[in-house]
Amino acid sequence: MIRTAAGGGIALILVGGIAFHPAALAEQSEEALAQQLANPVAALISVPFQFNYNENIGPAEDGRQWLLNIQPVIPVSLNADWNLISRTIIPLINQSDIFPGAGSQFGLGDILQSLFFSPAAPTAGGWIWGLGPAFLLPTGSDDLLTADKWAAGPTAVVLRQDGPWTLGALANHVWSFAGDSDRRDVNTTFLQPFLSYTTPTAWTYTLQTESFYDWDKEQWLVPIRAVASKVTRIGGQLVSLAGGVHYWAESPDSAPEGWGLRLTVTLLFPR
Repeated sequence: MIRTAAGGGIALILVGGIAFHPAALAEQSEEALAQQLANPVAALISVPFQFNYNENIGPAEDGRQWLLNIQPVIPVSLNADWNLISRTIIPLINQSDIFPGAGSQFGLGDILQSLFFSPAAPTAGGWIWGLGPAFLLPTGSDDLLTADKWAAGPTAVVLRQDGPWTLGALANHVWSFAGDSDRRDVNTTFLQPFLSYTTPTAWTYTLQTESFYDWDKEQWLVPIRAVASKVTRIGGQLVSLAGGVHYWAESPDSAPEGWGLRLTVTLLFPR
């Protein structure tokens, strides 16, 4: 999440959460595909379209936000031992009344680009991990949809899959290093622990949080989210369909409160 001050108010741009990336070879079962969905550094191509809805935003709690994150995941095999996974989050935002007098905004938010260097095989202990840089690009099309800062920092993910269970966490931290000097600096940590269970019928149930900590304001933003997803085919296209709800357990005055909604359609492309 980037919180940007403009005109005396606060804008909310929620970015950075995992798009679980299902995809696999065509001969694999839907159950196997569904379990791969829980691995954010799988060497598989996917394009999630993640729709989020939040309300009760701002000091008057009148604000609403509709956010579509388009999150292409493109793996590149560097050699027999290492993969490079490119993960991009492109936010399209429609929001209104996020502070008194803010009106409505619609357009592109700031893009988050992450690169994970990940071993092609799990460790001897069964752990899967990835490490690399993350970059925040000031691409927002409106003053209330951008931090107007260039930012960068490290990102990492670690997980373990044991039978139908997947347990892991993803994190990043970005600091601003350039941009509009009149805008507030970016100094934010993102933390996402997740736990999922996949059934023999290719359903996956996930419990996670996508938490942000603003070090300058010393504020947490903590949603608790439950999601159910199913791998299936629509025509000849392999897809994952997911839906879930979240509750804002910790939220500053400028951020959403109460309940929210997430719906995701992920296009899967076997390599």
